[in-house]
Amino acid sequence: MYKLFIRPLLFSLDPEKAHHFTFKYLKLIHKIPFVPSLIRAIYQVEHPSLHREVFGLQFKNPVGLAAGLDKDATLYQELSNLGFGFIEIGTITPKPQPGNPKKRLFRLIDDQGIINRMGFNNEGVVAAVERLKKNKGVLIGGNIGKNKITPNEEAVNDYLICFEQLFDYVDYFVVNVSSPNTPNLRSLQEKEPLKQLLNTLQEKNSSKENPKPILLKIAPDLTDEQLLDIIEIVKETHIAGVIATNTTISREGLHSDNKKETGGLSGKPLRERATEVIRFLSEKSGKAFPIIGVGGIFSEEDALEKLEAGASLVQLYTGFIYEGAGLIKRINKKLIKKNHAL
Repeated sequence: MYKLFIRPLLFSLDPEKAHHFTFKYLKLIHKIPFVPSLIRAIYQVEHPSLHREVFGLQFKNPVGLAAGLDKDATLYQELSNLGFGFIEIGTITPKPQPGNPKKRLFRLIDDQGIINRMGFNNEGVVAAVERLKKNKGVLIGGNIGKNKITPNEEAVNDYLICFEQLFDYVDYFVVNVSSPNTPNLRSLQEKEPLKQLLNTLQEKNSSKENPKPILLKIAPDLTDEQLLDIIEIVKETHIAGVIATNTTISREGLHSDNKKETGGLSGKPLRERATEVIRFLSEKSGKAFPIIGVGGIFSEEDALEKLEAGASLVQLYTGFIYEGAGLIKRINKKLIKKNHAL
């Protein structure tokens, strides 16, 4: 139904308008009595074999929503009803910011991808916290970043502000230094600044009564040498794990007319590289830390590929846009079937 009727309607709209329309529609229908329970009955899959314990947290299934869709924590409850095992909000910055000028979101239909140069558009951490106070049992990841106007030398302060404000309202944190859409942000992935940032956050984290898992989200464009540095940094800073990967700046092998738009590319063109990064990190580290696999998951087989490469959990974004909520259910059913066959 989604691919036959709903997707053609949404894809007839500008991508950003389609996003806002979808959010308003999902909010609206969830206000109708019995509709939330009906949606849960259709999409949610419950089975003990889907449960995962990763970095000390209990996940009801291993399929999550990647950051970038619910930036401001406005729809996490409704999205959870569609079958996701966890929702990652953000990227959140300390102060509200409008992001980059529109048009900044592009569908690459021939390649089944999306290019975005949103630029961390969000309403700021205070607004997100107010919404998260109403959470009814959804496992939440908080993806945090720096404001565009904050120089890199002061970036750690932005991450600390978000960390402190969100601490009581999220289950894990993600340090985003890998978006290509905030000027110079990716230079924070270099070894020394990254170690300093993560050590500072970990110091703050360890002062808490119940520290939260901190993960690092990395770019798919890192070299093998840089990935080895990431492994070393994770071990030295004792963070909980890695999310692999963010969007890519590569445009290799694309066919769509708008392939030259600047920004980060997600979707099917990213699948192979994201899996390579997961496998590299898993093998070279000796499976020393959990990895959340994200990038180009459009089918049950794509999700299994990430898990078999070494991911403990997976996340969807572009595949969810192209395939609809049925994809979450299909992946979870496939995992149950696979577990029964073992």
